[in-house]
Amino acid sequence: MLKVLASEPAPPVTGELAVKKRRLEGAAYASLHRFPEALQKLAEAESLCAVSTFPACTDVISARGVLEMERGHYREAQGFFERALTSARGARDEFSEAYALLNLSWSADEQAHFDEALDWAKAARQLSLPRYFADLAQTALGNMGWAYYKLGDSEKAQQMFIEAEKQAEKLGNLTDQIRWLTNAGYIYMDSRDFRTAEQSFGQSLKLAQQINSREDIINAQIALAFVYEQTSNFEQAKQHADGALAKAREDANGRDQVYPLLVKGRIAARQHDPASAENAFREVAQARDTPVFLKWEAERSLARLYEEQNQTDAADRQYRTALSTFETARSELKHEDSRLPFLTNASRIYDDYIHFLIARGEPIVSLQVADYSRARSLSEGLGLLKKGTSFALEPLRAPAIAQRAGGTILFYWLGERQSYLWAITPKKVNLFLLPPTSEIDAAVKRYRNALVGPQDVLETANGDGSALYRMLVEPAKDLLTKDSRVFIIPDGSLNSLNFETLLVPAPKLHYWIEDAVISNANSLRLLAASRPTSHKGAGNLLLFGNAVSTNVDYPELSKATDEIQNIGQHFSAAETKIFTREQATPVNYLEGKPERFSYIHFVAHGIASRLSPLDSAIVLSKAASADDSFKLYARDIIQRPLGADLVTVSSCYGAGVRAYSGEGMVGLSWAFLRAGAHGVVGALWEVSDASAPQLMDSLYRELKRGKSPDTALRTAKLQLLHSGSSFRKPFYWAPFQLYVGL
Repeated sequence: MLKVLASEPAPPVTGELAVKKRRLEGAAYASLHRFPEALQKLAEAESLCAVSTFPACTDVISARGVLEMERGHYREAQGFFERALTSARGARDEFSEAYALLNLSWSADEQAHFDEALDWAKAARQLSLPRYFADLAQTALGNMGWAYYKLGDSEKAQQMFIEAEKQAEKLGNLTDQIRWLTNAGYIYMDSRDFRTAEQSFGQSLKLAQQINSREDIINAQIALAFVYEQTSNFEQAKQHADGALAKAREDANGRDQVYPLLVKGRIAARQHDPASAENAFREVAQARDTPVFLKWEAERSLARLYEEQNQTDAADRQYRTALSTFETARSELKHEDSRLPFLTNASRIYDDYIHFLIARGEPIVSLQVADYSRARSLSEGLGLLKKGTSFALEPLRAPAIAQRAGGTILFYWLGERQSYLWAITPKKVNLFLLPPTSEIDAAVKRYRNALVGPQDVLETANGDGSALYRMLVEPAKDLLTKDSRVFIIPDGSLNSLNFETLLVPAPKLHYWIEDAVISNANSLRLLAASRPTSHKGAGNLLLFGNAVSTNVDYPELSKATDEIQNIGQHFSAAETKIFTREQATPVNYLEGKPERFSYIHFVAHGIASRLSPLDSAIVLSKAASADDSFKLYARDIIQRPLGADLVTVSSCYGAGVRAYSGEGMVGLSWAFLRAGAHGVVGALWEVSDASAPQLMDSLYRELKRGKSPDTALRTAKLQLLHSGSSFRKPFYWAPFQLYVGL
């Protein structure tokens, strides 16, 4: 480009053409990392713009921002992109506005402000799509995918990378196509699908070499170095790491140097060269250009190195340093949607640290660390925990929590190499070793499929139901007494398992619900703060249901009237506020002062959003105003503080369909807990319209008799289980689960 621009016989001295020429020259020099020349050309363009205002002047500001990005001055670049955005909006130049928004997402990403990066990219895409700025729209989609990936939401990110790659290929944008292929490969690698990751990275490298894109070649080589290191192909890992490192050093690009350095350190550690490994890890952790997510990975790698060398004190300090680095990054997140998946980024650090502590003979400290990672967003929203920038364990008297709760606590940690169960009684904490995550996950998945199938798992003596009991409960059976209260604090796939359905082999095969009163809690911290229910049967009821069908996707529930009548008969007219049909609207809930009610109940369809759990919703009636939604969203529920003893969501998948690392299952039940409900009943799978009225009738009868919610729900389930009808199957009584709140 520079040769073409220099060949112009009579280059313009003033005017917009002169501005454009110098802007193009500056951009070309910046891409070659010839920064002094780039600064000079862009300064000349800025001088021309200072005299007269041209449309191209916005492009000059953007080019200056891109130059600062190339120099690694991300905060300064952000300032230029903000100026470009203001200029574009002032000129009503929507293309330049979308481009500035896209650049702002880029600068936020490089500063590890991933939730801000997501906001900017979303804005760029929303502006670009209706105006057919196709290339900007696909770039924004890919940028959104990267932000979601770094926020810990790989599932959502993967879909975006796949779609963005298709769009880039269709548009002939090979550079972006390479980027999205590389990014998608990281998701495959994280899920240990190394073969697919290697294929994705290899395709990226091949395409990058075809167009001789130096930056894309470096990125692909770095990615291949990581996947080969993890698959123990050390020679190829070294080859790609050395190649990327050499190119990055030639370009004086500090950011690109730290990635291959981390790979080289890991290879040295695995090849028993601790001195080289330590030097590499320290260089990455301390480099000015190291992004925060790579910094905590280098610190974790250093902790593992010290652990392998039996330098236990140094390892302990380094694990805590890595977690403090992570906490600093987490403290900067602004949105609840961003904080929910973010802990996924630290899951391997926590897992390694807990294994280390247990091996060191510190089961109580390991329990403190495990609980520190649990229900963070929920606890912060309820005021139980303040966001901090360092990893600092809180005092935790687990036996006292069990005594106050009035039962035994089973706290689970699913680890890659080893899983653990802490069984906590009012007298002591007992630690039991469990199988690794992969073994537990496979059994949970099979058993869940069996529970919602046509067969009765008790009659067929389902092997997974018995195996899961032996794995998860039997180690602690001597600590449990008949009809004792048990609080489950699950992890990973266990969030989707109703422990009541586990099959106890002796003296006769039966469900565990017949031996214990079981409920779920999100963390010891939350259980410690929970308020004991008065159990006097007093209280008023807010009931929503039997909504008017809005479309064929949500037909009217044939038994909704029966369930409403069954529940309502347990309360006097003065104690009851019922909204049905046209009155059962989201507005009437949000504006109806729900905080005044002891019991809140919904009889409606439910929507559980996997990709955006706070978009889960209760389907109600549409209000008279045309623009009013008929969905009561989880994100709106959390905005209305509650004090209810119990909220019951009698709808399908009320508990949600996705468990976030550390946070647990996030959906409608989580939202009501976040709003302050003391207990929530939600469903793990589809709710039967036939059995729900009978179960809910029994639940409220027991509540009005003064039973606690966990005991009342168990009694209602046992009545169905012992009914002798088809309702005895877990499909009908087991979807509902009680979650303990404040």
